[in-house]
Amino acid sequence: MKTGLFPDKKLLTTILVLIVFGWIMSFSASLGSTGSYSYFFKQSFFIVSGLGVGLWVLKKPVSFFKENSPFFYGATLVLLILVFLPVIGHSAGGATRWVNFIFFKFQPSEMMKLTMILFMAGFLIRQKEDIRKPRLGLLKTLIIVALPGALLMFETDLGATIIITATAFAMLFAAGSYLKELAVIFVTFVTSFGIFIYFDPVRSKRFFSFWLNNLWDKGGVEQTRQALIGIGRGDWTGTGLGAGIQKYVKLSEAHTDMIFSVIGEELGIVGMMFVLLCFAYILGKGFNIAKEALKNGRKYSSYVAFGICTWFSMQVSVNIAMNLGLIPIKGFTLPLISYGGSSMIFAIVALAILLRIDMENRAGYDKQKHFV
Repeated sequence: MKTGLFPDKKLLTTILVLIVFGWIMSFSASLGSTGSYSYFFKQSFFIVSGLGVGLWVLKKPVSFFKENSPFFYGATLVLLILVFLPVIGHSAGGATRWVNFIFFKFQPSEMMKLTMILFMAGFLIRQKEDIRKPRLGLLKTLIIVALPGALLMFETDLGATIIITATAFAMLFAAGSYLKELAVIFVTFVTSFGIFIYFDPVRSKRFFSFWLNNLWDKGGVEQTRQALIGIGRGDWTGTGLGAGIQKYVKLSEAHTDMIFSVIGEELGIVGMMFVLLCFAYILGKGFNIAKEALKNGRKYSSYVAFGICTWFSMQVSVNIAMNLGLIPIKGFTLPLISYGGSSMIFAIVALAILLRIDMENRAGYDKQKHFV
């Protein structure tokens, strides 16, 4: 059913401004680090594709995603399996995370971040009695999370595993599960990830180098050091758009994981604060949308909005923290800003769903009863 309303102008404008800003900054960073315009054209294609799909999503009632969430979840699991097949799967940097679609490399883990939220929200509605029973709700959630989690760990995509797992359990807590049982699960997962890192030579070296070695000595993490040097050069107003030098040789992954430090170097603290304020507005508005949907008795929409905002909050926080040298470097893109097809498209789609939920929140009472 149509809402008869337009998306929230301020929220939509903030999202579009951040997309355009990211498009410009990823162009600046990729041109410096690769010396090629190909990334600019690819990112342009990804953004246009994401906006096209996002427009389609805006016209779909949230009930469509509720009804089809089991299919989306199952299809994403299949895609996660396909990455391990010869020819179809694609590996890079010691990780196997992509499906080769010839024209571009598709990363199913980015799709799973969204489909997990859509499926988990439906599960919380269907199993509303079980999730309040100690252990039973947690056990079912563990099974839902463990299937993609195991596949992602085999891909060595620890970052996506953490985001997806943490988001699922945050949604479970929001739905009324017991804090005690969630705390036990949290400790178990932290311990499991710690063991995984310890026995992985590459990750353990990176982790212990960050915490035990002086950053400015030989043993310090080079990528973190160069990111901080760039931010330091930027000072308050930056060196100017395109005038940064770290992206040329010193700073690896300048156009993806480390783009926030490029923003700091070229646009200074002013540029970094602009990004932070935009995300703060989007997330603040998003959590309010989730709260409003819950007030109207539309629990599915509320859980989905809460899950999307939780996912973005964690990913933005971790990316910025690692750029500022607060935590070890990990493969986390900055949503809407970093270069990347799958990341960009599903970030836009997720925010389109958030805008749709807000539209349904503002619809008249006679229409509200048809929404979920």
